[in-house]
Amino acid sequence: MIKLLYFVLPVGLLLYSCSMEPDKKSIEKWKQEILETEQSFAKMAREEGMKKAFLTYAAEDAVLMRNNSLVVGKKNIELLYEKQTSKGLAWTPDFVDVAASGDLGYTYGHYTFKSADSSGTISEDRGVFHTVWKRQSDGSWKFVWD
Repeated sequence: MIKLLYFVLPVGLLLYSCSMEPDKKSIEKWKQEILETEQSFAKMAREEGMKKAFLTYAAEDAVLMRNNSLVVGKKNIELLYEKQTSKGLAWTPDFVDVAASGDLGYTYGHYTFKSADSSGTISEDRGVFHTVWKRQSDGSWKFVWD
């Protein structure tokens, strides 16, 4: 009987927890947290530069897709932006969603990147971004994919 209890109780708790849905307030709270984090990230990039912003908001194991290549890990992100001084990156999230578990979320929207070449000619690149956010152990959100 005791052996049966050791099996039935954990399985029952597992099934019960899988069937629980988070309340709408939690989902909306998490979405708002991610949105505010995305907005702070964009603001820092505009005001303090891309290097500082990307290093501040990247998880240790973050991955960037740049020029059809992957940049894996915070150390490599730092190398990528080592000589980047531009403050010409701006973006706005158009959509945010979060997993029912509250540990992963994503945003997407449009970005504009303006840069000047050595002669001072300004070029502009526009596109769509997609960022995946992961809740950290301290409760903050860091991106794991951009």
